[in-house]
Amino acid sequence: MATETTANLKLAVLIDADNATPSVAEALLAEVSKFGTSFVRRAYGDWTGPNLKGWKDQLLMRSIQPIQQFPYTQGKNATDSAMIIDAMDLLYTNRFDGFCLVSSDSDFTRLAARIRESGLVVYGFGEQKTPKPFVAACDKFVYFENLTVAPPDDIPTAANSGPGTSTIPTRPANRRSLPPTAHIDSDVEWQLHMAIETASDEDGWANLAKVVPLITKRRPDFDPRTYGHAKFSEMVIATNAFDIVKRSPGEGKAVVVYARDKKWTRGGGS
Repeated sequence: MATETTANLKLAVLIDADNATPSVAEALLAEVSKFGTSFVRRAYGDWTGPNLKGWKDQLLMRSIQPIQQFPYTQGKNATDSAMIIDAMDLLYTNRFDGFCLVSSDSDFTRLAARIRESGLVVYGFGEQKTPKPFVAACDKFVYFENLTVAPPDDIPTAANSGPGTSTIPTRPANRRSLPPTAHIDSDVEWQLHMAIETASDEDGWANLAKVVPLITKRRPDFDPRTYGHAKFSEMVIATNAFDIVKRSPGEGKAVVVYARDKKWTRGGGS
């Protein structure tokens, strides 16, 4: 079901290589692993041309299967059609719990909606310029800009640092950090208040772990990283609009973070 939140989902990852940057490949698959296991990984495009050279370097390293699609007509994107047809074929096998559609192209809006109509979850991945209809058609949408990308190709590695050194590349410690803190717009702050109120107990306290899914249902592209925060709790604290408490459910169990509107009064309402 689209409300599934565990990391045990069987997923099919379909990448529009013409419309996605190869530099996010590693971080993309790491993000996908938070939602489930990617049993199918396919990238679509015209692999005979020079445009996808960056993706070619990622295929073997990330175990991604390239799907060749020739541009039959100038100005028409045959890649989109091939990816949509494959998605429907995979959907009808009934082997998957969800799909990850990687593209910033609005042409996949109807595909995302159709998959959801079948009761499967849809995760979208693309740039922040992705048209809102496609974002809204997904259960969850993650922007590339919020992913920690792999280091550029010109970073020195052990392979070229001198004779007698290992051929295994070394990863620099200073990978890209979170984007600068952005202003939390009024709509997002309103969503926070509404979701916390909905998830709250009779004393106004809401378990933040239960708040995130409520916001995501209304805003599929909601992500605290967009606002410069690695964790949702950090973002809630930064608004300075909520009281925060941490409670331990028992020995050996993780601490649970709760929030309550600072304007809360018994009987409900601000």
